Amino acid sequence: MRLLHTSDWHLGRSFHRVGLLEAQRDFLTHLVATVEEQRIDAVLVAGDVYDRAVPPLAAVELFDEALHRLAALGVPTVMISGNHDSARRLGVASGLIRTAGVHLRTDPAGCGIPVVLHDEHGDVACYGLPYLEPALTHTALGAGQRSHEAVLTSAMERVHADLADRPADTRSVVLAHAFVTGGQSSDSERDITVGGAESVPASVFGGVDYVALGHLHGCQTLAPRVRYSGSPLAYSFSESEHRKSMWLVDLGADGEVRAERLDCPVPRPLARLRGSLDTLLTAPDHERHEDAWVEATLTDPVRPAEPMARLTRRFPHILSLAFDPEGAPGGTHCGYAARIRGRTDQQITEDFVQHVRGGRGTDAHEQRLLGEALDAARARRTETVVSGAAR
Repeated sequence: MRLLHTSDWHLGRSFHRVGLLEAQRDFLTHLVATVEEQRIDAVLVAGDVYDRAVPPLAAVELFDEALHRLAALGVPTVMISGNHDSARRLGVASGLIRTAGVHLRTDPAGCGIPVVLHDEHGDVACYGLPYLEPALTHTALGAGQRSHEAVLTSAMERVHADLADRPADTRSVVLAHAFVTGGQSSDSERDITVGGAESVPASVFGGVDYVALGHLHGCQTLAPRVRYSGSPLAYSFSESEHRKSMWLVDLGADGEVRAERLDCPVPRPLARLRGSLDTLLTAPDHERHEDAWVEATLTDPVRPAEPMARLTRRFPHILSLAFDPEGAPGGTHCGYAARIRGRTDQQITEDFVQHVRGGRGTDAHEQRLLGEALDAARARRTETVVSGAAR
């Protein structure tokens, strides 16, 4: 059986200030063409169909268009909800849609109920495990602990119990949306640590023939039978080195797996450039990046005048500009999320003041003022929440 494994479409998402809806439409057109050209038997979509729980109308229309095109091909599609999706909204009319060959798996209670596919070698039981938030699903799944590993272990116990009642030659596929140990993350995945330790071992998925994973945006192989397809488009500059693709998976008669990467269309390349303003404006080796989406980090000791306007003349698609002066305290090149991780609001605020003042930190009086301002903001937020709940 020939399967096409994809995930993390994030329909409706933008890249910085650039809308990606047309690029996402191009990808879906490419996906449908691939289904036809490669004679795909089933499409697997491992979660994060949308970028947020309440997607914009244009994203919903694009999703609807994609479902119609896949259904018209007569190729079954198995799809699960991810942590960005609203499982309830995505699952609306799933029973009706199933008659068109599109199988939406959004309810944790259905983890052990497969979509049964058929080929000349027999049955393939395809189990969809939607994103399982431990705080919301551990009781229903009978998990002993409130953790990602515990709820996925319980879900897989249901999978194995169902498989045990099927013919011995039944092949098995699992779709899951999780952070599996050994996977490489990027800056564009939403943190799923709330509700329990985020990482789960790949051994949780033991005993099945293929595991189609979603959540991490880089295409990667954790084991020959356990793979992430990654997102079809880049959603952060941390993905500038990613090769965006889907997995073409051939599942043999005895469950053997052969997988091949199929590239996705690239709307525009990404470039992360670093150096002084003069270097970025004049270096010949940057010519190849002049049509790319650019993230520039300037290392000038003193902030240059009108840097964005000057860079835009050479790089008309520049989207991000940061400053990391050489010789400045704490001047390391890392993402914003990494720089603030583990730091208090007070520390972050003081660091910001130091940054915009060219390295001059705050004195005791300024620190006290910042602390009072933060306390006032927290009190105002609490008052707003409480008054809203009371209404």
